[in-house]
Amino acid sequence: MSSSDTLDQPLTVVEPRGGLGVALVATLRRDLTLMLRRRSEVMNPLVFFALVITLFPLGLSPDPRLLATVAPGLLWVAALLATLLSLDSLFRADFEDGSLEQLLLAPQPLAAMVLAKVVVHWLLTGLPLALMAPVLGLMLGLPAGSHLILMLALALGSASLSLVGAIGAALTVGLARGGVLLSLLVLPLYIPVLIFGAGAVQAALLGDGVGAHLAILGALLALAVMLSPWAIAAALRISVNG
Repeated sequence: MSSSDTLDQPLTVVEPRGGLGVALVATLRRDLTLMLRRRSEVMNPLVFFALVITLFPLGLSPDPRLLATVAPGLLWVAALLATLLSLDSLFRADFEDGSLEQLLLAPQPLAAMVLAKVVVHWLLTGLPLALMAPVLGLMLGLPAGSHLILMLALALGSASLSLVGAIGAALTVGLARGGVLLSLLVLPLYIPVLIFGAGAVQAALLGDGVGAHLAILGALLALAVMLSPWAIAAALRISVNG
């Protein structure tokens, strides 16, 4: 074959092995491994949640009936603040070591990649909070019949909190002390989740139907899954590229 024939042949582009699924699994494994190495960051929200619930009866009253009355709101507010405590570090480590810029340059959709990172945050923060809540609810006099509703409501609501909070974390990732600004940005957006999450537990205590509250929590989660990844991706591009 002559050199002219070789030049006339079209160039063949070799695609990298793997696709979006491989990239998502790799991101999940990487973030899980890194977070489990930084156990203090994983434990801080859980310890904060437990301390707030433990100390509150000492400061209010040991009366079980009074504690059971305020328990739904108290558990949800403590879980919300614990989730907020862990959001500031969601993208900060990747921003500081330069891997966040590489993520922005990756061929995979940025919205899908940040969704994988938020899933890791929920697995290590929101899900443990939901599993801990019934144990702490016993200290507040919650009846056993409401524990399952409490876990389910917190599992659904904490996923929405992670997704919405990640938008604020992406906007403030480049700031030296963005924790206060992050709180101001996301706390107003947390109010619907807080209202319907605490309302589900309160309805379970009163013996009313909880289906409507859980359905609204599920709808809020579905809306957050559809919209938040794109907002997080846009916020990261703004923070990194200016």
